Amino acid sequence: MLALPANTDPVYAKPERYTALDRFFLKLINDPRDLPFPYLSLKVFFSLVTLAVLMYLPFVTGWLWWTVAAVYFYINNITYKGPFGLMLHCSTHRPLYKEKYAILNGFIPFVIAPFFGQTPYTYHAHHVGMHHTENNLEPDESSTMPYQRDSVRGFIRYFLTFFFTGIYTLAAYFFLRKRDRLGYRTVKGEAIFLIGCGLLCLVNWQATVMVFVLPLVAFRLVAMAGNWTQHAFVCPEKPGDHFRNSITCINVKFNHKCWNDGYHISHHIDPTMHWTEHPVYFREHLEEFGRNKPVVFVGLNYLDIFLLLMKDRYDELAKHFVDVGGHYKNDEEVIAFLRSRTRPIPFAGQTVGATSRRPVAVAA
Repeated sequence: MLALPANTDPVYAKPERYTALDRFFLKLINDPRDLPFPYLSLKVFFSLVTLAVLMYLPFVTGWLWWTVAAVYFYINNITYKGPFGLMLHCSTHRPLYKEKYAILNGFIPFVIAPFFGQTPYTYHAHHVGMHHTENNLEPDESSTMPYQRDSVRGFIRYFLTFFFTGIYTLAAYFFLRKRDRLGYRTVKGEAIFLIGCGLLCLVNWQATVMVFVLPLVAFRLVAMAGNWTQHAFVCPEKPGDHFRNSITCINVKFNHKCWNDGYHISHHIDPTMHWTEHPVYFREHLEEFGRNKPVVFVGLNYLDIFLLLMKDRYDELAKHFVDVGGHYKNDEEVIAFLRSRTRPIPFAGQTVGATSRRPVAVAA
C-alpha cells in the first residue's frame, strides 16, 4: 500500500514552435492537443500497408515472405497495437478532424483499423453505443459482473463467449432497443470484413491470415482482457458507480504511450474528457475519489494487473495500491478489499458463482 505520489503522467504543454507540417495539420484537426494523431496515423498506414502489399505479391516467397510477415506481426502487435488502439478510442469519443474535413474521420476506423483486426463500425457501436451507455451493468454484453474476475477459467469463458457470440448479442442489443442504425452498422461492418477476408483468401490465404485474421483474434483477446481488467474490481452494492466499478492506473509508462488510458474511472465519468486532462482531473477531485474508496494503482498497466489477477498475486497488487482517502491500515486490509471486489455479482435470475452470459436478446 502506497501514499499518493507526485504525478508523472503526460499533460498538455504547448510547443514553443510548430513546423510547417504541424501548421498544416492544425488547420484540419479540432484540437491542437491531438496533433500527434495525424502523424501516428500516417506512420501506421504506410508501414503496415507497405508490408501487407508485399505479402500479397507473387514474387515475395520463402524466407523473404516470412521475414516480411514477422516484421508485420511485430509492429502490428507490439509497436503500434496500443498507441493505435487508444488513438482510435480517443478519436471515437472526440472527432479528430473539423466538420469541414469530416471525411477524414473515416481514415482511422475504416482504412487503418482493419489491419489491426478491427471491423468497420463495430468499435464505435460496441464502445460508445453500448458499453458506455450500460456501464458494465447487466445489459452490457461485455459486462464482467457475473464472472470470478481473478479466475483463468472465468476469463476464458468470458473471452470465448464474446468471441463467438459478441456480434450477435451486440446487434440484438440495438435492434431490441429500436436503435436500428447501429444494429445494421454492426452487422454490415462485420460482414464487410469477413467477406473481404474470404475474397482475399482466393488471392493469397497465407497473407490474409497474417494481415487480417490473426490481428482480429489478437485484437479481440486484448480488448476483452483490457475490459476485464478495467472492470475487475466492482463494488457489489453499487456496481453502476463509476468510482466503484472501474480502476485508475497512474505514473506508468503505458499512459505516455497510450494517451493516459489508465485513467478509466474519470473516462467513465466523462467519456469526452480529453486525454491530457485526466491527470489534472484526478488531482483536482481527490477528495471525491477518496470518499468512494476507488481502486488506484501506481506503476502497473492493465496487462500487469491482468496477469497478477490470473496468478492470484494480491500481495503484489497491494504493494502498488494507492490508499486514496486513508481507508486501510495495512496490506492485509487492502488484499481483503480487493478480493471482495472480484467476486461474481449475479445478474437477475442467476446464482452466485454463475459465469455463463445470457444473450442480450434474453436479458432485454
